[in-house]
Amino acid sequence: VQLQASGGGLVQPGGSLRLSCSASGLTLKYYAVGWFRRAPGKEREGVSCISHSDSDGSTYVVDSVKGRFTVSRDNEKNTVYLQMNNPKPGDTAVYYCATTRIAGGGCPPIRYDYWGPGTLVTVSS
Repeated sequence: VQLQASGGGLVQPGGSLRLSCSASGLTLKYYAVGWFRRAPGKEREGVSCISHSDSDGSTYVVDSVKGRFTVSRDNEKNTVYLQMNNPKPGDTAVYYCATTRIAGGGCPPIRYDYWGPGTLVTVSS
Protein backbone atom coordinates (compact mmCIF):
# COMPACT_ATOMS: atom_id res chain seq x y z
CA VAL A 1 0.00 0.00 0.00
CA GLN A 2 1.28 3.41 -0.95
CA LEU A 3 -0.23 6.81 -0.35
CA GLN A 4 1.14 9.91 -1.98
CA ALA A 5 0.26 13.49 -1.15
CA SER A 6 1.14 15.96 -3.90
CA GLY A 7 0.42 19.48 -5.05
CA GLY A 8 2.30 21.42 -2.42
CA GLY A 9 4.40 24.45 -3.15
CA LEU A 10 4.62 28.17 -2.62
CA VAL A 11 1.33 30.07 -2.62
CA GLN A 12 0.58 33.68 -1.82
CA PRO A 13 -1.83 34.60 0.95
CA GLY A 14 -5.30 34.81 -0.55
CA GLY A 15 -4.42 32.49 -3.41
CA SER A 16 -5.46 28.87 -3.85
CA LEU A 17 -3.86 25.46 -3.98
CA ARG A 18 -5.18 21.94 -4.39
CA LEU A 19 -3.52 18.98 -2.75
CA SER A 20 -4.09 15.46 -4.02
CA CYS A 21 -3.90 12.17 -2.16
CA SER A 22 -3.54 9.20 -4.47
CA ALA A 23 -3.16 5.54 -3.56
CA SER A 24 -1.83 2.33 -5.02
CA GLY A 25 -2.75 -1.07 -3.66
CA LEU A 26 -5.73 0.42 -1.89
CA THR A 27 -9.16 1.66 -3.02
CA LEU A 28 -9.69 4.93 -1.23
CA LYS A 29 -13.49 4.90 -1.41
CA TYR A 30 -13.56 2.12 1.18
CA TYR A 31 -11.52 4.16 3.65
CA ALA A 32 -11.91 7.31 5.63
CA VAL A 33 -9.19 9.69 4.45
CA GLY A 34 -7.69 12.47 6.47
CA TRP A 35 -5.48 15.45 5.76
CA PHE A 36 -3.05 16.37 8.49
CA ARG A 37 -0.30 18.91 8.85
CA ARG A 38 2.74 19.56 10.95
CA ALA A 39 4.11 23.06 11.19
CA PRO A 40 7.61 23.73 12.54
CA GLY A 41 7.63 23.44 16.31
CA LYS A 42 4.01 22.32 16.48
CA GLU A 43 2.16 19.07 16.99
CA ARG A 44 0.61 17.17 14.10
CA GLU A 45 -2.91 18.45 13.52
CA GLY A 46 -5.95 17.01 11.80
CA VAL A 47 -7.02 19.50 9.13
CA SER A 48 -9.89 17.80 7.34
CA CYS A 49 -11.23 14.27 7.14
CA ILE A 50 -13.84 12.54 5.00
CA SER A 51 -15.63 9.33 5.85
CA HIS A 52 -15.59 6.35 3.49
CA SER A 53 -18.00 6.35 0.56
CA ASP A 54 -20.27 3.63 1.96
CA SER A 55 -21.06 5.70 5.02
CA ASP A 56 -22.76 9.09 5.16
CA GLY A 57 -19.85 10.79 3.41
CA SER A 58 -19.53 13.23 6.28
CA THR A 59 -16.58 15.58 6.51
CA TYR A 60 -14.78 17.29 9.33
CA VAL A 61 -12.86 20.54 9.05
CA VAL A 62 -10.80 22.04 11.85
CA ASP A 63 -12.06 25.44 12.94
CA SER A 64 -8.93 27.31 11.83
CA VAL A 65 -9.54 26.46 8.16
CA LYS A 66 -13.33 26.28 8.13
CA GLY A 67 -14.78 28.18 5.19
CA ARG A 68 -11.41 28.11 3.39
CA PHE A 69 -10.43 24.45 2.94
CA THR A 70 -12.63 21.72 1.44
CA VAL A 71 -12.04 17.97 1.26
CA SER A 72 -13.55 15.92 -1.55
CA ARG A 73 -13.24 12.59 -3.34
CA ASP A 74 -13.00 11.44 -6.94
CA ASN A 75 -13.57 7.70 -6.69
CA GLU A 76 -12.93 7.14 -10.40
CA LYS A 77 -9.46 8.61 -10.00
CA ASN A 78 -8.94 6.96 -6.59
CA THR A 79 -7.97 10.35 -5.26
CA VAL A 80 -8.94 12.61 -2.39
CA TYR A 81 -8.37 16.35 -2.63
CA LEU A 82 -7.85 19.20 -0.23
CA GLN A 83 -8.82 22.48 -1.85
CA MET A 84 -7.09 25.32 -0.05
CA ASN A 85 -8.61 28.72 -0.72
CA ASN A 86 -7.45 31.95 0.87
CA PRO A 87 -4.51 30.31 2.62
CA LYS A 88 -2.76 32.24 5.36
CA PRO A 89 0.89 32.21 6.49
CA GLY A 90 -0.23 30.18 9.52
CA ASP A 91 -1.21 27.36 7.14
CA THR A 92 2.44 26.80 6.23
CA ALA A 93 3.26 23.18 7.07
CA VAL A 94 4.00 19.76 5.69
CA TYR A 95 0.68 18.21 4.73
CA TYR A 96 0.06 14.46 4.89
CA CYS A 97 -2.80 12.22 3.90
CA ALA A 98 -3.69 9.05 5.74
CA THR A 99 -6.39 6.38 5.75
CA THR A 100 -8.30 4.28 8.22
CA ARG A 101 -11.13 1.72 8.25
CA ILE A 102 -12.14 2.84 11.75
CA ALA A 103 -15.29 4.93 11.83
CA GLY A 104 -15.79 7.93 14.04
CA GLY A 105 -16.14 11.68 14.11
CA GLY A 106 -13.48 14.31 14.17
CA CYS A 107 -10.03 13.88 12.72
CA PRO A 108 -7.70 12.41 15.34
CA PRO A 109 -4.33 11.34 13.87
CA ILE A 110 -4.14 8.33 16.19
CA ARG A 111 -7.07 6.70 14.40
CA TYR A 112 -5.24 6.63 11.05
CA ASP A 113 -2.86 3.81 10.20
CA TYR A 114 -1.66 4.22 6.60
CA TRP A 115 0.36 7.39 6.04
CA GLY A 116 2.06 8.74 2.98
CA PRO A 117 5.03 11.09 2.74
CA GLY A 118 4.07 14.71 3.10
CA THR A 119 4.05 17.64 0.74
CA LEU A 120 5.29 21.06 1.83
CA VAL A 121 2.93 24.03 1.58
CA THR A 122 4.45 27.46 2.09
CA VAL A 123 2.14 30.45 2.27
CA SER A 124 4.11 33.61 1.77
CA SER A 125 4.15 36.78 -0.27
